[in-house]
Amino acid sequence: MSLAIITVILLVATALLFTFTNGFTDSASQVATIIFSRSLGLEVSLLIAAIGNFVGAYFLGTAVAQTIGSDIINPHVLQQSGSSGVLVVFAALISAISWNVVAWYLSIPSSSSHALIGGLIGSFLFSWGPNPINWDKVIAIVIVMLISPIVAFAITYFFTQMTLFFSQWSSPKINKLFKDLQVFSLIAQSLSHGTNDTQKTIGVISFSLVILGMSGSSGGKLLIPNWVVLSCSLAMFLGTLLGGKGIIKKIGSGLYKIRPIHGFASQTSSSIVIYLASILGFPVSTGQIMSSSVMGAGAAFRPKMIRWQIAQEMVAVWVFTIPATALLAGILFLILNKIF
Repeated sequence: MSLAIITVILLVATALLFTFTNGFTDSASQVATIIFSRSLGLEVSLLIAAIGNFVGAYFLGTAVAQTIGSDIINPHVLQQSGSSGVLVVFAALISAISWNVVAWYLSIPSSSSHALIGGLIGSFLFSWGPNPINWDKVIAIVIVMLISPIVAFAITYFFTQMTLFFSQWSSPKINKLFKDLQVFSLIAQSLSHGTNDTQKTIGVISFSLVILGMSGSSGGKLLIPNWVVLSCSLAMFLGTLLGGKGIIKKIGSGLYKIRPIHGFASQTSSSIVIYLASILGFPVSTGQIMSSSVMGAGAAFRPKMIRWQIAQEMVAVWVFTIPATALLAGILFLILNKIF
């Protein structure tokens, strides 16, 4: 078996492990509201989210994969680096996986997307320096990552206000309707999540295949093998099924007491924001968007009901993620480069 084949096997396994950890960290943001509003149980909610993630990843487009795989750095420029160049990707993935596992162990809502983007930037900088990086695209991605949670908060706030206005004359039985609607909003949210988050790993693997001379481009688009899409979709499905139960509890009960209307409004609004970003090819932090939407729904009722201390801790982790994973990935690259 050639070195290139062994490298691909190891890289794909590492990338799928990242996708798996992404699934069990982000599953919390997807199902927390529907569980704590007592609309569905844990197992059923995770199963619906897992199926939605798979369908979204496999069937609803690869625009985000194209961005990750060819827009940050043109992989064709690095084709001569071969197997050694893939060490950069290994370092980024290991850094992001480590961050996800620590966040899961400590039950801290974190951003797998920030971890991956930070890891890629850090390993690229430590290996090839700043020149190959398309900084205009990187800056655009970071800006969208930063403003998308704010947009999600605002949209959810106003959507919740409108929902409250039109349902203010209803009887308490309206909660039954919101519980039923939450099932559909969970499906929409998981579809959008799969379309964005799983595509990031698909892009990373496709990028690496080009570097190794095992894939290419057509019509200016990165060629993405079907087996890559399928394997990443399955990894996200399995990761979501596991569920980060500690993070689910923190989001579902740590911020405020979730009601069915909060779950319906936050899931619907976050689905719209995530899917629009996916159509435009922007990788976003789906976990941030979903958590910000939960805050927006609560603030629409009464801002004081939100435990803002916990919200501040979540934001601090989000801000710290990119520089921390970038530094870790850079150090990991230097270590791997010495060994191999």
